[in-house]
Amino acid sequence: QVQLVESGGGSVQAGGSLRLSCVASGFTFSRYYLPWLRHAPGRAREGVAAIDSNGRTDYSNSVKGRFTISQDNAENTLYLQMNSLKDEDTAMYYCAARVILWTRFWSLLSLGPRDFGYWGQGTQVTVSS
Repeated sequence: QVQLVESGGGSVQAGGSLRLSCVASGFTFSRYYLPWLRHAPGRAREGVAAIDSNGRTDYSNSVKGRFTISQDNAENTLYLQMNSLKDEDTAMYYCAARVILWTRFWSLLSLGPRDFGYWGQGTQVTVSS
C-alpha cells in the first residue's frame, strides 16, 4: 500500500522556522520524484521545491533562499527546512510522487495536481506576524 505521510507542520511567528518531513512507503522511492507542494485557501496549488537523486534542486521564486529540500534515500524520507517564514507561507504542505521516467525534472514545480500519482494527507503550516 502506497503511503506518503507528512509531519512537522505547526504555528510559528513570522521569521521562524519549521522542518517538514515526508515518509514514503509502499513503492520504490528511487523511481519517483517527490516534490513539495502547498495549497492555501483561495490560491492555486503551488510547487515549492524539488530534488533529484543527484542532488539537483529547484525552488519556486517565492521560497528560494529561505527553504531547503533534502532527502534520505535510505530512510525513504523527504525533508523541507523552512526558514524566515512569512505570512504568505501559510498553507497546507504536501509531498506528492511522480514516476521519474515520465518526467523532466525542471518541469516538476509547474505540474498540476492531476500529474501526480500519489499524495500525502498534508501538514498545515500557519505563520502569523
